[in-house]
Amino acid sequence: MSSRRTESPLTGSAVEINGVRKVFDGGLVSALDGVDLVVRQGEWVAITGPSGCGKSTLLHIIAALDSPTSGTVKVFGEDVTKLDDAPRFRRIRVGLIFQLHNLLPQLSAAENVEIAMMGTIPNRATRLGRARSLLADVDLAGQENRNPTTLSGGERQRVAIARALANDPPLLLADEPTGSLDTASVDRVIGLVGDLRQARPELTVVMVTHDARVAAQADRIVQMRDGRVVTEPA
Repeated sequence: MSSRRTESPLTGSAVEINGVRKVFDGGLVSALDGVDLVVRQGEWVAITGPSGCGKSTLLHIIAALDSPTSGTVKVFGEDVTKLDDAPRFRRIRVGLIFQLHNLLPQLSAAENVEIAMMGTIPNRATRLGRARSLLADVDLAGQENRNPTTLSGGERQRVAIARALANDPPLLLADEPTGSLDTASVDRVIGLVGDLRQARPELTVVMVTHDARVAAQADRIVQMRDGRVVTEPA
């Protein structure tokens, strides 16, 4: 299951986080407490740490799904805390994968992938053609018309990966994408991430994970505790 690269082929910054704090309940709860982090373009960074340490909150802020209380977050040079159109930013810049695949049960696998392109590709036949191609890329050729409820957990997560790639984003954000999968499915999903990086060396991946075996495949592991980055091994 090795897909680790010793260094990024590109040197520009994909994500720059400076002094990010996030508090809730009028300041009584601190989720992030002055986070600084730089992710290079083409790098795979795994963010680890105990539950409640702020990993998912940080990922959501990078994706402009949430806003920091203070600090700055830039994605490919764009300050995501000052976006006029956050949904458009996510469509163009970010592919999102969650632990729960969040597929729509009433739609087929292909339609679940296609729906991500509705704001970017006007022609439905073109969208469906790309959806089928992406499903083939994640080893689901021939499964395009199946309902998510008839797919295994690993297959559903692969549909979610295809959906995340629908608009060819330069940044892939994954929040515990293997957390609900068996060992064989974990190997399959992580192998796919490795294949994607071989095909697209410029693709940047930031993945939150509790699984040390998954984190070991990344180029770099960033550990968090109590809302802070505490160690950042070379």
